[in-house]
Amino acid sequence: MAPSGPPVGLPRLLRSGSRSDAPLRLSAHVERLGPPPLGGDVRRGPREALIRAVDAGGLRGRGGSGFPMARKLRAVADGARRPVVVANGTEGEPASTKDKLLLQSAPHLVLDGVMLAAEAVGARRAIVCVEQAARRAVLSMEAAVDERRATRLDPIEIELAAAPSGYVVGEESALVRWLNGGPPKPTFVPPRPFEKGVGGRPTLVQNVETLAHLALLARYGPDWFREIGTPGHAGSALVTVSGAVSRPGVYEIAPGTPIAEMITACGGAPDDARAILVGGYAGRWLDLDHHLQLGLSDDQLGQVGASLGAGVVVVLPRSGCGLAETTRIARYLAGESSGQCGPCVNGLEAIAAGLDQLHRGQSGAGTAATLRRWAGDVAGRGACHHPDGAARLVASALEVFSDDIDWHRRHGRCLVDAGGPRPATSHAGRSG
Repeated sequence: MAPSGPPVGLPRLLRSGSRSDAPLRLSAHVERLGPPPLGGDVRRGPREALIRAVDAGGLRGRGGSGFPMARKLRAVADGARRPVVVANGTEGEPASTKDKLLLQSAPHLVLDGVMLAAEAVGARRAIVCVEQAARRAVLSMEAAVDERRATRLDPIEIELAAAPSGYVVGEESALVRWLNGGPPKPTFVPPRPFEKGVGGRPTLVQNVETLAHLALLARYGPDWFREIGTPGHAGSALVTVSGAVSRPGVYEIAPGTPIAEMITACGGAPDDARAILVGGYAGRWLDLDHHLQLGLSDDQLGQVGASLGAGVVVVLPRSGCGLAETTRIARYLAGESSGQCGPCVNGLEAIAAGLDQLHRGQSGAGTAATLRRWAGDVAGRGACHHPDGAARLVASALEVFSDDIDWHRRHGRCLVDAGGPRPATSHAGRSG
């Protein structure tokens, strides 16, 4: 049977009906999409043509940074030594399950992308890293690799690595350090992994969702890829939605979808939502009295200093306490420090303690002005970007939940615990 044509509309990555986590077997995958469009010998394959297609398609990383994939491919391909490809499926972000779902349900789409990335940069070694605690994802990938090996589908061997759990493990230099036999902690850079990574070789570290997109873009072309999304955020995106919705889970969306539409699609009531945390624990809170119609894309979210990041949307109801939730997350982030620098070890702990004081309505270091200053002090001064994300989260909470903060200061207890009415917001109007 000939492969079916390009997907029209959504879904793309989850086209197999894989909102369930049953993996699509290799035979069904190839029947639907055909084999990956590899050029054969990677030394003579159409590397530059593939990189140009990725550039024209505007594919950006889906792991958090949104870095243009074509620039990464070129940087690694131009290295002096034969490079290594690492597929990052560790997903240390606690509010995200999109990569686990993709690895469980569409493993061959990810592995097609791994092979194409290896061809584009001229790699002869490819490693897929999966969080060892995500047993179903690990088993799905093991079965998929065995299927491909049995049919000799791939020109190079794929290695699987079960990585330890942890928030910072997924940072690319931490993952490379662990693969080299060290602790899974970010390294002081430079050199970056694209310069000197696994085994000292130039290394392409790419999120698994990004690689799955590559597998489709290579088949159907950059024009097809751009049919969904916005000029600055092309292609579909996987988003994990949780909080005040009746149908939480992983959704494949068109970037630019308004926040109100996203909440409704997940069984929530936009008018009952007070704020969203977008981008994950290193993201930002957005006040929905102002941003309910803002589009969920990096170019539109960037107008208010936010991004889709790791593909996370947490919906806070009007009855919820944003200060309490931020305190909980800040405590988690302080506990996930890799312990390599003062801004992270001391700064994040002090910020978490100050937020706790603010939440309890206690006097002391936990004032909004002090916390705002401390967040500014740790940003950009860490050995890695972990303190930056925490600072961004806290600074946004101090802005969005200023009325809650005032209520806690005056009453000495949490608004939710008190069971009273939420104070009227000091902002007026709604835009986006």
